[in-house]
Amino acid sequence: MCAQASDAVSRAPRLLFVVNDPGFFLSHRGQIAQGALERGYEVHVATPDVPEAVAEIRAMGLVHHRIPLNRGGRNPVSELRTLTALVRLMRHLRPDVVHEVTIKAVIWGGIAARMTRVPARVAAVSGLGQVFSGRDWQARALRQLAAPLYRAALGGPGRRVIFQNPDDRDAIGRLGVRLEGRAEMIRGSGVDLARFAPVPEPEGTPQVLMPARLLADKGVAEFVAAARQLRRDGLDARFILAGGHDPGNPASVAAPELARWRAEGIVEFPGHRPDIAALMQRSHLVVLPSYYGEGLPKALIEAAASGRAVVTTDMPGCRDAVIPGKTGLLVPPRDAAALAGAIGVLLADPGRRRAMGAAGRALAEDAFCVTAVVAAHLRIYDELTGRG
Repeated sequence: MCAQASDAVSRAPRLLFVVNDPGFFLSHRGQIAQGALERGYEVHVATPDVPEAVAEIRAMGLVHHRIPLNRGGRNPVSELRTLTALVRLMRHLRPDVVHEVTIKAVIWGGIAARMTRVPARVAAVSGLGQVFSGRDWQARALRQLAAPLYRAALGGPGRRVIFQNPDDRDAIGRLGVRLEGRAEMIRGSGVDLARFAPVPEPEGTPQVLMPARLLADKGVAEFVAAARQLRRDGLDARFILAGGHDPGNPASVAAPELARWRAEGIVEFPGHRPDIAALMQRSHLVVLPSYYGEGLPKALIEAAASGRAVVTTDMPGCRDAVIPGKTGLLVPPRDAAALAGAIGVLLADPGRRRAMGAAGRALAEDAFCVTAVVAAHLRIYDELTGRG
């Protein structure tokens, strides 16, 4: 017992990330983990096994642990398997801080951390997803089921909860989770201002970019319908939807529908693009008509940093990434006609569009810089571990 206590004092503080997708960890929390490593933390990452992404995590000097975490599944046996695996990992690892990211990781990781008495816990509520934004009876039923799980996961001492927008904070509060003194507001995952640098708009046919996974509730069908309407009205523009197919998500666009859109030829579907910064620089307008339960969409803050005006929906998270009328336009969700109108207005007025892009860059520099986001997370870790 004494030897264990001595080891806990002498070793570096141990930080464990629990995330449902290693690719998402790399794109949205990788720089935070790197900052913690440089700060002297021993950093571990628990995700499902996706070999290429896991190899990249290990190449960063982080320790990876494979866990069975099905993002879209609702099988009770599978969920119990996830919770059991996390309890075993935390009992073995004895982390000083657990940082849970994404919905299932927050719920099962939070409950496992309480069960194993992890002293400090950070939950990142980066959007509440389809369960909270859905309108059907299944979504309503799942919200009722989620309430006690969130209360169990987010309760107890040594807890901080990071929100990206006030609507999500209020929604979690309405579930009965006590947030007094525990809630932190950090606007998104941050953006690399050097990588996403503004350049003048290219000459020639205007290009409208939607950077998003091929999910129905990201507004994919509305984007296609808006492009179809604008082409019918005689607008000469390229419409590009850059994002990968996500078969593990129940909202994934069906393959036959995607095939019909490809055959129609109005919207280009290049798939996931690792060169998204260059693609934004070659575009004139960035669009995200999402009605998903977003936190603060990374695509929108990257567009702002790139000096591009945006059109997005008047939804939690999306509207928090925009100064309406100054850096972009808001449209009602699920409204393809309004989306087409906003796109048409900005394509027809280059001066206004470029002024919005310049204002977006200023907003990104003021509010979305990844360096400030990393520093905010390190402050929380330090405070929870007594290093602050």
